[in-house]
Amino acid sequence: MKSNAPLSDLAARAAAFTAERDWAQFHDPKSLILALTGEVGELAELFQWAAPSGEGVSTTRAGEEMADVLIYLLHLANALDLDLGAAVTAKMDANDARFAVTDVRSTAPRKA
Repeated sequence: MKSNAPLSDLAARAAAFTAERDWAQFHDPKSLILALTGEVGELAELFQWAAPSGEGVSTTRAGEEMADVLIYLLHLANALDLDLGAAVTAKMDANDARFAVTDVRSTAPRKA
């Protein structure tokens, strides 16, 4: 199933889901980061013994785990009153400036 839902719409849906269930009381940043870490672990587990290419990993399962990761990121952004879409855009703009194509094409950038 394809979706063109903007990140802001997904963030609003995540906020509504939380509000309807009165779960905001449990969505402090620390708890959300711990839950996010668990979901990243579940995603990593799918690839733990797979080939480097990911061959053999179910794209359905990978999509489910990636969705869980994104949902927790949206919950964390909501808890911090942060526009995640704007943060991603700003970071990508900074990466464009930091890693000029002419300087880094076909190289693995090192951490500065």
